[in-house]
Amino acid sequence: MDSKPLSILKKHFGYDTFRPGQENIIQSVLKQKDSLVIMPTGGGKSICFQIPAIILEGTFVVISPLIALMKDQVESLRANGIDAAYINSTLSSEEEKELIIKMRDEKLKLLYLSPEKLLSESMIRILKEINVSGFAIDEAHCISVWGHDFREEYSKLNILKTQWPNVPVIALTATADKITRRDIIKQLHIDEANVFISSFNRPNLSLQVQPGQKVYRQVKSIVDRHKNESGIIYCLSRKSCEEVALKLGRDGYKAAYYHAGMETAKRTKVQEDFIKDNVPIIVATIAFGMGIDKSNIRFVIHYNLPKNIEGYYQEIGRGGRDGLPCETVLFYSFRDIMILRDFAEGSKQAELQLAKLKRIQQYAEAEVCRRKILMAYFGEDLKQDCGNCDVCLNPPESKDATITIQMALSALKRLKEKIGIGVLIDVLRGSQKSYLFEQGYNQIKTYGVGKDISYEDWQHYILQMLHHGLIEIAYDQKHVLKITDAGSDVLFGKRKVNLVLPYEKGHEAHLYLKTEPQKTKKQEFEEALFDILRVLRKQIADSKGVPPYVVFPDNSLKEMAAEHPVSIEEMAEISGVGEFKLAEYGTVFINEIQNYLAKSEVQNTSIKGKTYIQTLHLIKEGNSISEIAKARNIHETTVYSHIAYLVEKHLITDVNEYVTIEEINQIRGAVEATGQNTILRPIFDHLDEKIDFGKIRLGLSFLKTSGNQ
Repeated sequence: MDSKPLSILKKHFGYDTFRPGQENIIQSVLKQKDSLVIMPTGGGKSICFQIPAIILEGTFVVISPLIALMKDQVESLRANGIDAAYINSTLSSEEEKELIIKMRDEKLKLLYLSPEKLLSESMIRILKEINVSGFAIDEAHCISVWGHDFREEYSKLNILKTQWPNVPVIALTATADKITRRDIIKQLHIDEANVFISSFNRPNLSLQVQPGQKVYRQVKSIVDRHKNESGIIYCLSRKSCEEVALKLGRDGYKAAYYHAGMETAKRTKVQEDFIKDNVPIIVATIAFGMGIDKSNIRFVIHYNLPKNIEGYYQEIGRGGRDGLPCETVLFYSFRDIMILRDFAEGSKQAELQLAKLKRIQQYAEAEVCRRKILMAYFGEDLKQDCGNCDVCLNPPESKDATITIQMALSALKRLKEKIGIGVLIDVLRGSQKSYLFEQGYNQIKTYGVGKDISYEDWQHYILQMLHHGLIEIAYDQKHVLKITDAGSDVLFGKRKVNLVLPYEKGHEAHLYLKTEPQKTKKQEFEEALFDILRVLRKQIADSKGVPPYVVFPDNSLKEMAAEHPVSIEEMAEISGVGEFKLAEYGTVFINEIQNYLAKSEVQNTSIKGKTYIQTLHLIKEGNSISEIAKARNIHETTVYSHIAYLVEKHLITDVNEYVTIEEINQIRGAVEATGQNTILRPIFDHLDEKIDFGKIRLGLSFLKTSGNQ
């Protein structure tokens, strides 16, 4: 991998390594290749075009469906020191003119536009006048009629290849099955596109389905498990959104509702409050979410059954984008099915929507690992059970069903994979229905091979085969069944599979109830520090008018709480802390961490052995700074930072061995001249770089503790 993208990743985003798949996608774009990227929500799609945009000359144009999403991404980019902007209805004509000048001067790296804005004659004319380095199409599933959220305006984006044939196009989406992927490529005229499909597996999302009985009471228990944390509750109707939000409000929870029937200004206000952590709980229809890049959503609840698996997976994917745990719970009732059937039957794609509704119903009723079902739906073979869903944590009885599966697969193979589930079962059971004889299906070798298994039990087994990814439904070929690669392995004896035994009538599955393990003292210590850092982050974010996660995501704060960085060098090692944020916020967060540690006992078991304590022990043993640095494999500047911290905590009182009186006086003079006593760079520059950062830090700590600062 070229070192430049990696250095940009560290400098601007604060990460040392790329996530799986990102490197190859970035290189594809840099080589001017068209690309289709299928990557789950939270998988890091944006990095795949943002880093090429920084490297390539000119402006990279990003087509995004919602103003809120544009605003969110632009704020995050600017917070990382990247020049980005959007043009939409919120900008004045003067602001728009300034951006156009900036693009002509090749000073703007990323420009976000809606499809409608891009397709306007004036914008096409402007883009023709500048150096466009590439096009990124976010939420690319909206292009396809087979996608779960088709949008008419997206269908006209083939203009990109007709107007800019040599400019690379990267289409990105979190949810697209095989049919949708093919259609995206066809519609965009990117026939030679490199296709990148990342793993859809999001192991940090727990998966749970519960009966839709006494739902509100169960919702309250979930919310109670996530006090002071953000979450989304999806409802089927606008009325339900309002009712649930009002109930939560009456019961003392801070919640707001969001749906398409609200005035635009009110919707915008609710979304802003959620993004900025002013309101932790949003109760919404599916109208909410696509414009949300919020990384710290800790629970996603579906109050009702979703319309399809694509929508469901995208919605739960909005949780835990920072990689930290997120609880997802789906409540399912027969009433939901009836309502959704009415919706589907009234749509322009009734047959397709009904078929997809049936799949999400099957998911909700399944008795195999739920993550396996989701992975199989998107064409991914998860060989092991996930261990983080209600089925895995409360497994039903199963047995080796390889021979039974081979019967079904063999029959399907002999019938050229041109039949549906009902016909397959009739063939396996040796049915005497006339159509089987008319088609000659009774002549195949496996006709009647499964006659001892009831029709209902065959449905049970075939549904599980679908869930395990051994077969798939070709929606664009009249819903016939196809054998997958995983299915072929089973058919030819390369793999064995267990299936859940059919339940006897009257059986009731046991509910899985989530329990929380008791916290250790170390966990309590770190959670308390995390809460303090979260408050600081909110204060900074409010002062800058940006969402808190734009300052630092939760996973960065969690790492700070666990590692307690007390120097700039240590803070730079925290994931998500790039150069720009280190300079902007590093000292402030270090000071907060130091204050917290000072209030804790140094010998507290939860922090015993922390890095600065190890340095203290080595100092007491008579080691010099260079010896400590060598022994601990850290920079000498870091050792100075440790000593400075220990001086402020009165654990070291004599600093003459490390910094002279003359140097301290020079540092004092620089403080008076610059007016700075926390940020080191102005002092370092004022002293003509003659006293290094480590000594300046130590000198400031001495002046602070002696009352001379």
